[in-house]
Amino acid sequence: MRQVVLDTETTGLEVREGHRLIEIGCVELIDRKLTGRQLHQYINPGRTIDEGAEAVHGITLEFLADKPDFSAVKEEIIEFLSGAELIIHNASFDVGFLNAELKRARERRRIADFSTVTDSLALARTKYPGQKNNLDALCKRLGIDNTARTLHGALLDAEILAEVYLAMTGGQASLVLDAPESTKIHSEQGPASEQYARPERLRILEPTYEEREAHRAMLARLTETSEHEVDWG
Repeated sequence: MRQVVLDTETTGLEVREGHRLIEIGCVELIDRKLTGRQLHQYINPGRTIDEGAEAVHGITLEFLADKPDFSAVKEEIIEFLSGAELIIHNASFDVGFLNAELKRARERRRIADFSTVTDSLALARTKYPGQKNNLDALCKRLGIDNTARTLHGALLDAEILAEVYLAMTGGQASLVLDAPESTKIHSEQGPASEQYARPERLRILEPTYEEREAHRAMLARLTETSEHEVDWG
């Protein structure tokens, strides 16, 4: 099963008012395991950015001046998303912007034509009714470190959402990275990504001789007191 955890940043809140996509970040899961493949792209919106939106993500028009417009990267985005179940927090927002960009780029297909969508916000509201279920609140509730999230950023938020989704649905992201190194597609440094680095490997601590002997002694005591035959493998 292939899943893509996706997040976007935009020039403003209302797609109906002509606001545009300026960043898309995606990480790939296969069989609920992070593969290390990711898609990250900044996009020149060809319009101004609302002050409130810029205060949230820190992305400026000056930074986006040399970035491609959506039509230039459309095929690459479609290829990465095709055939996947998209995991998106408040999915109607991101899907609405993506579909508007596809239409503007004269693409006949929409997200529903090549991907299915699961709204992780709807899942969280079912699991934690009556509680705050934004990404920061879920990180706190599930014990996920989001201290690097001083600004919103699409790739950073997608990586955090992957951990949140796996934790909410019974898995764990940090122990199941398949790929030894991330495979990045058009990954660029931006206001949020500059502040964030995630460790790729877990440190393995070997037990000391004394710890191994204590463990063997404990197993021996449990075997002696058990009423049934015990096989510790």
